[in-house]
Amino acid sequence: MIRFAALALCAALLAPTAHAASEEAPCCATGDLGLIVERASGSLLVVDQSERAAIGRIEGLGDLSHASLVYSPDERFAYVFGRDGGLTKVDILTQQITGRVMQAGNSIGGAISDDGTLIAVANYDPGGVRVFDAGTLEMVADIPTGSKTIGLVDAPDRRFVFTLWDTGETWIADFSGDAPKITKVPGIGKNPYDALIAADGRTYIAGLFGEDGLTALDLWDETPEPRRILPGYGQGREGLPVYKMPHLEGWALAGEEFVLPAVGQHEVLWVDARDLTETARTKTHGQPVFAMSRPGGRQVWVNFAHPLNDTIQVIDTRSHEVIRELTPGPAVLHMEFTARGTEVWVSVRDADRVDIYDAATFEKLGEIAAKSPSGIFFTARAHRMGL
Repeated sequence: MIRFAALALCAALLAPTAHAASEEAPCCATGDLGLIVERASGSLLVVDQSERAAIGRIEGLGDLSHASLVYSPDERFAYVFGRDGGLTKVDILTQQITGRVMQAGNSIGGAISDDGTLIAVANYDPGGVRVFDAGTLEMVADIPTGSKTIGLVDAPDRRFVFTLWDTGETWIADFSGDAPKITKVPGIGKNPYDALIAADGRTYIAGLFGEDGLTALDLWDETPEPRRILPGYGQGREGLPVYKMPHLEGWALAGEEFVLPAVGQHEVLWVDARDLTETARTKTHGQPVFAMSRPGGRQVWVNFAHPLNDTIQVIDTRSHEVIRELTPGPAVLHMEFTARGTEVWVSVRDADRVDIYDAATFEKLGEIAAKSPSGIFFTARAHRMGL
């Protein structure tokens, strides 16, 4: 309760000048806070990790049916990407919206530049990427692509990397100079559906829906060339119905291996992070959506697509075997580890709650009521690339 009172005092002190304070360092701590997307009500639930409790709600964010968000470097502000094309800036301390623009008709996520000054949004309608000033939300660049845009991530040196569904290209937008410089890399593959970037900012991997495989780029190369990895991983087997596309942004790097969800198969794929060759496969309960590594890399937690989405499996990264199975409830949509991996929070959408587990013992520690929760985002994400 003391923590709640301290945060309330911070909010009271900041509220009258919330907009002006956005250019200054906050007076209060944010490192223990997080936001949970309440997709049905267009709201965000503000949570305190140590208290395992909700401490507020921010409403009026529009269509959050496929929403994601990123944090400012000081962890105070979140930039929320709504499916309806809305880009909303919220103050996690005052629990208020400080800016909102309807920048497109249909959006699919976004990213913040490594210096925290630019916000980029990937769009389905009208396609392309639009880039905004993080302080004012004024648009600073419009990058039309003539295609649905997916897999938008931040890369070192004020760059954004994204891929085009219709043309199978990856574009690199460099904002380090006076004007953005665009590098186009063709030959990524047919219908890329999502992408990830490694924590060191070097490797960018796009998953392919129209082909059996993935494509990697080495962003350290002067002229990156596509490299096909895991070609034909489903060869000789019937592809299963895809009820929900896997999220490569929920990829795991466990030790020296990437762990990737397979498309149309009930398995996760293990890839050597150094040479990008396949090392193992693990059969799973259903088609994976997120395969997320516990900080430290000791385990990978996996959730699944409808109709098998009431289950989570925990995989040991040394043996590549499932060591635990949990059934939190209907429609497990997302998982989020606390910064050092002591706990994992799980959104159970159709039960209107978030469950909290001890990541070592698998004991359930508590739960929080939430309105159709989906994405869970702790402020530690502010300091990690590609999130």
